[in-house]
Amino acid sequence: MPNLRAEDLRALLGRDLPGLLQEAYPLHLAPPPAHGHAPPPFTTADALVDADRIIEAALYLRDTLGYAFLSDICVVDYLADGVFELVYRFYHVEGGPSLALKARVPRESPQVPSLTPHWPGANFHEREAFDLYGITFVGHPFLRRIYMWDEFEGFPMRRDFPKQGDKYIGEEE
Repeated sequence: MPNLRAEDLRALLGRDLPGLLQEAYPLHLAPPPAHGHAPPPFTTADALVDADRIIEAALYLRDTLGYAFLSDICVVDYLADGVFELVYRFYHVEGGPSLALKARVPRESPQVPSLTPHWPGANFHEREAFDLYGITFVGHPFLRRIYMWDEFEGFPMRRDFPKQGDKYIGEEE
């Protein structure tokens, strides 16, 4: 049963795929408060790869290391830093802990290559990220909303999406 750690994965990717890894600069978990102390910046231990080369990194995990099960693609919105961080979680077919690949894209033009042509299971995860965050997966065969109706405007999971509904309209606290 494989037992690779994030540090091991970064070393393998750096050795076998030069130039793939990016520097994991610290991100802020929240905008600084109006009073008090700001939380310290957060850095990741996972492999942070160039978003344009996510397919190459994912195929390396599958074809070379045997991590063939892509279980999840999630998005973290770092509003204060102006980036979305995509987290791809892979498992080995023989079991063991998961490995994560991360890629960062700017909030203004969030684009990343689609894994769906290589992992059909990525289809709904990518459509969810597109629908709720507005991330475009270049090369996706059927990229359209999956939860919200087609006429819906905006991306409701973005941290700067305006609060709407009876609970928020006209209330001042």
